Amino acid sequence: MNPKHQLTPEQQAWYDKACACVDKERLRQLNLDLVNIHSPTGAEKEASEFMSRYMADMGLNAKYQPVNELSGNAVGELNGSGEGATMLLYAPIDTHLEGSEEDLPMVGDELRDDMRPQGYLRDDLVIGLGSSNPKGMVSGLAEAVNAVVDAGVPLKGNIVLAFAGGGMPSMVPERNNYGVSTGVSYMLTHGVTADFGIIFKPWYEVYHEHPGMCWFKVRVKGDMGYSGIPRGTPGFRSSIVPAATVIQELEQWLPEYTKANTSDQIAPEGWIAAVRSGWPHRPAFPAATTELFIDMRCNPHQTTSDVRHQFDQAMKDIVARHPEVEADWEMYASCPGSMTPEDHWIVQSARSAWENQEGKEYPGAPMLSGQTDAAIINKLGVPLVRVGYPWIGDADVPEEFAAGLGGMGVSNIGDMVAPVENIIYSIIDSMTRTRDEVGV
Repeated sequence: MNPKHQLTPEQQAWYDKACACVDKERLRQLNLDLVNIHSPTGAEKEASEFMSRYMADMGLNAKYQPVNELSGNAVGELNGSGEGATMLLYAPIDTHLEGSEEDLPMVGDELRDDMRPQGYLRDDLVIGLGSSNPKGMVSGLAEAVNAVVDAGVPLKGNIVLAFAGGGMPSMVPERNNYGVSTGVSYMLTHGVTADFGIIFKPWYEVYHEHPGMCWFKVRVKGDMGYSGIPRGTPGFRSSIVPAATVIQELEQWLPEYTKANTSDQIAPEGWIAAVRSGWPHRPAFPAATTELFIDMRCNPHQTTSDVRHQFDQAMKDIVARHPEVEADWEMYASCPGSMTPEDHWIVQSARSAWENQEGKEYPGAPMLSGQTDAAIINKLGVPLVRVGYPWIGDADVPEEFAAGLGGMGVSNIGDMVAPVENIIYSIIDSMTRTRDEVGV
């Protein structure tokens, strides 16, 4: 453990008292209550208003920060004596699915219980849309601060507990194109700030590097045709068949992109995520254009322009080797990666918290590529570390929820206790010291 982050006897007593105040039932109930408040991307108003009231009841100076008529953020501040730094504790609050028949068949043949915004309890599990991600993250951070308040820890610094909408890597056209860190970008450009912070996400690890993301659209060209036309008829070219060639070529190239751009903690993946062509209700007329949508992640040292350049070169090579392919492409959304120096106070505090909990040296985090609001929070000036809780897929999970990502809707409350205690450790390590002591 870094000696700077070894708790003093007085801090250790505060830590022990706060950990004793962690209330699993309170954590479970908040998690369940949040699942029952539907908050798809771009429509988080009710959930954020609920969390604003919840934080006010905790004793925080809390407010609902409206962004538009459908969405807003929840921000609560717990003020210390004024001698210390300000620490952001953050999680998004929106779910990645609509939780309705609208999601079919993209999520599978039916909506499972972990994909529905109606929660229920099964032993130590909370089941329902987003119960793990993001509702478990919100609940875990709230419980950490609740325990610190209940323990009466004398803070020198300020804690900003914040939850924003639009955190999922998606854009919802009917809701102001919300998504890709819309809510937290608004939050941090409208009065909310901190000296450093923690984002709570899945995986019981410590990350100081935060992946970025670039989205590309490829349009493969052909001619609108008629299904009764014989193959080879002059003037008719399928757009779908050459699109299949592009798909196979990109699938060969994307792993090479990952290898070429791997950094300390980030192995940036790329996936062909969607294909669109033609009219399902008019299959007699094959379409003139087939569109491919690709999500590519990037490491903190890449610019989004560099990612675009690499994609441009790959597509130019594909087209040059396949004369039958006519295509154009564009990058239509992007969020750069970012990082906090590994020796930064908050990174070392998070590692020390993990080591204190596990009784051994932190072995280093496995590579990841999951993009979060951390990337933009860091870019907007708040040094951030990502910590988390065991992903339900790493443990025994009810068989009916085991396949695929699902609704990220199985939360194990028992597995949340140690990560919550780690958050408490970093709060006491950082917020019971002066600004000079934590290097700001």
